[in-house]
Amino acid sequence: MGFPFGLNPQWITWGTLVMAGLFLFVRLRAARHPTNGKKIIMPPLGMSTGFLMFLYPPAQIPLSWGIAAFLTGAFCFSLPLIYTSRFEVVGRNIYLKRSKAFVWILLILLAIRMLAHEYVEHLISLEQTAGVFFILAFGMLLPWRLAMYREYTRLRRGMLLVEKGK
Repeated sequence: MGFPFGLNPQWITWGTLVMAGLFLFVRLRAARHPTNGKKIIMPPLGMSTGFLMFLYPPAQIPLSWGIAAFLTGAFCFSLPLIYTSRFEVVGRNIYLKRSKAFVWILLILLAIRMLAHEYVEHLISLEQTAGVFFILAFGMLLPWRLAMYREYTRLRRGMLLVEKGK
């Protein structure tokens, strides 16, 4: 498939790697600061605006592709993140606990995603590939963040009960 505007596939790969590195840097630094419900829920809400890409006809995909991409993201990609994302209570604050496995899992998921992307982009258009992988990423992010939010609210409720009992 040809790339629009003279884009070189190598630049796209390097851009993906730079963005992944930036994401890792931000995630690891965020663990130094207390979290709250808003910080957990905002990424999927912000990302959901990306669904507007499907208003562009060349990016539209069959519903079955979207469902398959979402379920793949939810079951294959989000589960390792859910199992390695833990919170810890320090004083009156809740922190996301760093995990060495988390970084490795993100890197492995990135490698799998990039290899799959290389394969899929030869089968469907560039715009449709972007749509499928956007839904896959959203399918990974949404369940992960919902699980984190559920755990955060459980810890927060427990902290409030302890404070009331004092």
